[in-house]
Amino acid sequence: MVKRSSPGLILASAALLVGCATPGVQPFDRANALDAVTTPAADAAALWSRDAAGVIHLAGKPSGFIATRASYANYRMHLEWRWPGKPGNAGVLLHVASGPRDGVWPLSIQVQTKHGFAGDVLPMAGASFAETLTSAPGAYPAIKGRLGANSERPAGEWNSADILSRDGVIEVTVNGVPQNRVTAADPRAGRIGFQLEGAPYELRNIRITPLP
Repeated sequence: MVKRSSPGLILASAALLVGCATPGVQPFDRANALDAVTTPAADAAALWSRDAAGVIHLAGKPSGFIATRASYANYRMHLEWRWPGKPGNAGVLLHVASGPRDGVWPLSIQVQTKHGFAGDVLPMAGASFAETLTSAPGAYPAIKGRLGANSERPAGEWNSADILSRDGVIEVTVNGVPQNRVTAADPRAGRIGFQLEGAPYELRNIRITPLP
């Protein structure tokens, strides 16, 4: 069963901050509005927590994602992640939209943070872009592999991703190395989420800066 967690489970604070789209606001602070979808259903408190230093700890399971309620189209996004234990699989879901699902995964464009594959881009649940996939025809999942050699740091160290989204163009940089670019992305706007895909991991310094 896929469950959308209720606002009461998501919000630990009674007051909402104004607009996740404010430049510099971390959208995954518990004081901001979030949704969670998991299979099987789970309370938000079991999915993630935020410590005094601002580091967000994600349990990695059950499978699913947490996402902003605010939608974004043209923006720059910065985030940092690391694997505190055994590295595994995760990703940033761009432009989460209503539409088809692939199991628990929503219609979206995924920027892969899976260990060893950071910078790959995946069209999820019917999403698309103009560039040719590097995965074999009919292979699952469909993947456009990163452009260069692996620029991910060793497990336990912090990695950074910088994502530019403008008018359907998405550019991805991992630890300062340009790793992917797609055009004519569909959807080109929507919510932003992080996958829960089995392995615990940590996030920090999440910033979304809207572009004019």
